[in-house]
Amino acid sequence: MPKIAIEAVEQHNMTSYPAPFHEPVAGRWQRRLGAAAGLTALGASHVVLKPGGWSSQRHWHHGEDEFLIMLSGEAVLIEDGGETILRAGDCAAWAMGEANGHHLVNRSEADCAFICLSAGERARGGEYSDIDMIFTAEGYKRKDGTPYPPREA
Repeated sequence: MPKIAIEAVEQHNMTSYPAPFHEPVAGRWQRRLGAAAGLTALGASHVVLKPGGWSSQRHWHHGEDEFLIMLSGEAVLIEDGGETILRAGDCAAWAMGEANGHHLVNRSEADCAFICLSAGERARGGEYSDIDMIFTAEGYKRKDGTPYPPREA
């Protein structure tokens, strides 16, 4: 089995979220491990959240399962049903189609890190629980279907 040199995979904090929804994820740094390894059906990312950083806007997927493994530090998992603290060794999972908006927020004073795995049909899209946005194969749209304009770099 080929070993992935995590540090050799480019780390970035890019997001395609339209303004102003991109701002809370500025403290999210990720490495796309699955893509770097040539995987095509399984997404795998190593994510570091700086203090105050969000993993994403709170969302759920119509056609994609997600599985998260905390590696270090502490983050607050925020879901429709409330908040749960996740620490190293903790896992969380969300089944495709389950309308349970979720994301992690680092409320601590230190970095936290986790691995997020995903599989399914991302093109089927999903929804954001707290904001007027959905995602589709064509990009981000308001819940009435109106596309968001691209954000300037």
